[in-house]
Amino acid sequence: MPNIPIQSLLTKLGIKALNESVCTGNQWITSIGSENREIKSPVDGNVIASISFATTTEYERVTKVAQSAFDYWKNVPAPKRGEVVRQIGNKLRENKEDLGRLVSYEMGKSLQEGWGEVQEMIDICDFAVGLSRQLYGLTIASERPNHSMQEQWHPLGIVGIISSFNFPVAVWSWNAMIAAVCGDVCIWKPSEKTPLSAIAVHQLIKSVIASNNLPEGVFSLVIGDAKIGEKMAKDHRIQLISATGSTQMGKRVGQLVGARLGRCILELGGNNSLIISEDANLDNALKAAVFGAVGTAGQRCTTTRRLIIQDSVYDKFTSKLVKIYEQLNIGNPLDQKNHMGPLIDKIAVKKYSMAIMDAENEGGRVLFGGKVLEGEGFESGTYVLPTLIEANNHFRIVQEETFAPITYLLKYSRIEEAIAMQNDVRQGLSSAIFTNNIQEAHIFLSAKGSDCGIANVNIGTSGAEIGGAFGGEKETGGGRESGSDSWKAYMRRQTNTINYGKDMPLAQGIKFDV
Repeated sequence: MPNIPIQSLLTKLGIKALNESVCTGNQWITSIGSENREIKSPVDGNVIASISFATTTEYERVTKVAQSAFDYWKNVPAPKRGEVVRQIGNKLRENKEDLGRLVSYEMGKSLQEGWGEVQEMIDICDFAVGLSRQLYGLTIASERPNHSMQEQWHPLGIVGIISSFNFPVAVWSWNAMIAAVCGDVCIWKPSEKTPLSAIAVHQLIKSVIASNNLPEGVFSLVIGDAKIGEKMAKDHRIQLISATGSTQMGKRVGQLVGARLGRCILELGGNNSLIISEDANLDNALKAAVFGAVGTAGQRCTTTRRLIIQDSVYDKFTSKLVKIYEQLNIGNPLDQKNHMGPLIDKIAVKKYSMAIMDAENEGGRVLFGGKVLEGEGFESGTYVLPTLIEANNHFRIVQEETFAPITYLLKYSRIEEAIAMQNDVRQGLSSAIFTNNIQEAHIFLSAKGSDCGIANVNIGTSGAEIGGAFGGEKETGGGRESGSDSWKAYMRRQTNTINYGKDMPLAQGIKFDV
């Protein structure tokens, strides 16, 4: 099993003292009276480092600095802001291999996925640089003579980013790079399970901040737990909260932000299904199903959780699927021969085991997996077998999202039945169908088809590209991040009317003589 020289890696990424829980850009603030926590790798169970967690005192300090920075940053021309983002992208390019290794070791995803996550950060930087010259408004025809109307977009303010452990760095970049070119400043609270990757990112961008003479507070980091997240959600100084995580967490954030009439971007749970038609290319469908189910050990919000298979090909497809699962290599994700690494911690393993038990109690049948792995190489207690379970869509456990590599197999006979099953869950993030029947494909993408924010044909449920808006409906939260016109969520809209005539006509033909 390959080992990782973690201390050497941390040094290369600029991580030295870890008694500082807040960064305002160039300046790290030493925590006073804060709690220290050990961060363990799920790969081998070893302690990576002991981290200080911020207190409310440090949080208040970083928020005040961010307020001051916004007064400067909003007045910088957008293309100049884009230039800073371009330099951040280049810094990530230079350090992609090392940062990807740290992501892999701290979170437990495969090394290729760790590098892929950093590449996603680089890609969104490129996207944001182009966007910095395309923050377009509208011109609007006025009903009044000698009047013109236009729509402008202005910087919003402070954006609070609460990210999840499964993508320790990419989700920050989706938000922060778009927000930055829009003229906003950002405060990032990463997952308390994966803070080191976030610290590494801020260490990397320090030189960009310094070389551009940016004030403290344009990009800030707060290492904290749920208490800091709640404080951010309640804070009226933060105009927008972008939160990624469980539906339970998102509902709490939504309530707190809504109570002060603030804005939210919520990227929450997914219960994603892949429909496999008898008209599908089954070989391609198998590849998509396996990666969608076991990639990141089933810990993606876009993980394939339900396979809805047409009854005429069910037995054939299921038989091939089980054979592939039997050949998967489970182990250290830094070893590139392994297909799947560990779950994030033993709490996740417990939820995995309980979900399988619940499925069996409801009448489900395990076709493969269902075991926690023990022995040499699995000492951390976080490795499990990916699991396939024959089930019914109405099972309570099937209706829930279990953040683990558990996939439920369901049968259907008609496309309308498959789509109904696909939509009959509370979540609405990602969905897909494999079919070479053009009518089925178009039905799936129509208004009577998938009700998810992402709907794919002949590709799987995971692996979204940054050019398209990412997010979902229903209990997924309705938020959109990354590409398309998602930038509008990070700005405030202003409608302007200009009277360039000598009279004062009113709208709707109203007469008001004085």
